[in-house]
Amino acid sequence: MDTKIKDRIRGIIRNTAARRYAGIAGVAILIGLTGVFFSQRNVSAREIQRGIAEHVVRFHVLANSDSEEDQELKMQVKEHVIAYLGEVLGRDLDLEETKEQILLHRKEIEAEVKKVIEKQGYSYEVSVALEGAYFPIKTYGDVTFPAGDYEALQIKIGEAKGKNWWCVIYPALCFVDATHSVVPESGKEELKNVLTEEEYETITRETKIKIKFKFIEDLFR
Repeated sequence: MDTKIKDRIRGIIRNTAARRYAGIAGVAILIGLTGVFFSQRNVSAREIQRGIAEHVVRFHVLANSDSEEDQELKMQVKEHVIAYLGEVLGRDLDLEETKEQILLHRKEIEAEVKKVIEKQGYSYEVSVALEGAYFPIKTYGDVTFPAGDYEALQIKIGEAKGKNWWCVIYPALCFVDATHSVVPESGKEELKNVLTEEEYETITRETKIKIKFKFIEDLFR
């Protein structure tokens, strides 16, 4: 075979290999940059969630089971405890004072829960605690809280394996009318007063923010 032809073939092979390696390197770089991009978004979302969690106390009632009776009991407990907390906490306490009052009245809250349960003819065990708990993405009215760990007043009824009910004790969103599809402006104003501008905008944006949180949560689970 002519030397020039051989050199030509070698050149084609080298160029093909170079293009192949360049393509592989390009893909690797793209994957790396994509990973960095989503990692930064995830870190940002986590930081925002943690910032929100530092300024709120949630209220969480877990039913014994998903039976109609247990779910109804859960709602009765919720209504009774919210009324009791409204008297104990009021609206003028700050975050730390709210926690202090919850801890101070924990036994009384437990007694109130047992009173409701016994009145309805049940004998479930009850657990009442102010503790950290993981929450998935949750929407209260038209406010969406990102998934993550939050401090919450948790009431567990019986085996606590049923669907739960939740709201926010501080700021006092629990004490507004939660039957409507939106949180009243007064409730949003309370949130605005305790959160940063970015945190507040994050939880009050339209539904697309829920999709973003869910995407990030699933992607990095």
